[in-house]
Amino acid sequence: MYIRTESYSEGQPLVEVQNVSKRFVLRQEQQRSFQELFIALFNRRGDSTKKLFWPLNDVSLSMSKGESLGIIGPNGSGKSTLLKLIAGVLEPTSGDIITRGRVAALLELGAGFHGDLTGRENIYLNGTMYGLNRREIEGRIDEIIEFSELGEFIDMPIKHYSSGMYVRLGFAVAIHTKPDLLLVDEVLSVGDAAFQHKCMSAIQDFRRDGGTLLFVSHDLGTVQTVCDRAIWYEYGKIQTIGHPTDVAMAYLNHVAEKEESAHQERVKDERPIIRDEQRWGTKRVEITYVDLCDRGGETRSIFMSGAPMEIHIHYNAPVRIEHPVFGLALHHQNGTHITGPNTDFADLDIPFIEGKGKMVFHVPALSLLTGEYLVSVAVHNQSDTEMFDYHDRSYRFRVSAGQVRERYGLITLNGQWTQVSATPVEKGGTPHQPTLALQKN
Repeated sequence: MYIRTESYSEGQPLVEVQNVSKRFVLRQEQQRSFQELFIALFNRRGDSTKKLFWPLNDVSLSMSKGESLGIIGPNGSGKSTLLKLIAGVLEPTSGDIITRGRVAALLELGAGFHGDLTGRENIYLNGTMYGLNRREIEGRIDEIIEFSELGEFIDMPIKHYSSGMYVRLGFAVAIHTKPDLLLVDEVLSVGDAAFQHKCMSAIQDFRRDGGTLLFVSHDLGTVQTVCDRAIWYEYGKIQTIGHPTDVAMAYLNHVAEKEESAHQERVKDERPIIRDEQRWGTKRVEITYVDLCDRGGETRSIFMSGAPMEIHIHYNAPVRIEHPVFGLALHHQNGTHITGPNTDFADLDIPFIEGKGKMVFHVPALSLLTGEYLVSVAVHNQSDTEMFDYHDRSYRFRVSAGQVRERYGLITLNGQWTQVSATPVEKGGTPHQPTLALQKN
């Protein structure tokens, strides 16, 4: 077991994590008095209160120089622990870590700072920790202060700083030490929007200059924009590693499945409660309940974009009703009306209904993009002069990414892009006809 920093040679990985595991001991209870502590000294069962937690379990990965790797996953999964191990803040329980070149880390608020020192003094302290000598720090300190935008606060003890000011100073120092490897945890989210944009711009410049970035974030959009590769990390293991968009979709779909399982366990056979202001009609036909289902008829609250969906409308008609029309409306949670199909538009004539029954609206491939949606259902007479029953935006569901890579708007058109290229005009000749290149969804 070792953590080693070496000089970089061409062709070597900048980071090597080899079969690394990390164990923490969790105490299930704390002694709250001297009497309890004294009794615990004679309690041979004291070890039974300990529980082992392994945020890393035999993890291996490597990074090449100039690469940008994002790490995503839920809180408490071990992402930050992995960064701290690579930074040398923590030691692994087993396994080896090798870093090559200078490493700068922005891990948590206040890390590496001394609260009684001023911002300026902490720049010298942090710069020394990153391996710079005093002359190098003095040559960069004006740039650091200007980037941080702390102004007159730079000579104030940092124990009086806000969390946003800590981030400004920490990132300004880390990026201006010109490290070979920059480790950035979720702390950037603490800063205001303008400074976040400034940090992202600096990270892009750092990458263009050949810097290597290891970036932990819950902002999947930023990970997809900034990183070449991504890791979904959970349960002490690397679950998926690959293109950031593929990894983000795999993670989101996993989250959706977990939420769906939790939802099913929580609600079981409960039906949504419809308020009086959400329902109207003569009730000569009554919509008794509505189920949002997958292709197998299982009730769900979360659907994947591109996957099948069925809306089951259960009804009861105490008397015979001829030529009823069933319909529904779909709204985005922001109020946008997306569509409103009904049986009449579909040329489906229902001769009559009487007693209990069910209508099903089949969606072969859901074209909705990620978001929350509301369903209204209705049944009225053929001339649309009598509303029997209307449930206004009473049924809610969520769409997860599925295999659709589009991110903006409400729907996907499921279209295809085609590149049309032309052979350059030869001297003295005429241009050739355009040729179709490979199609890409």
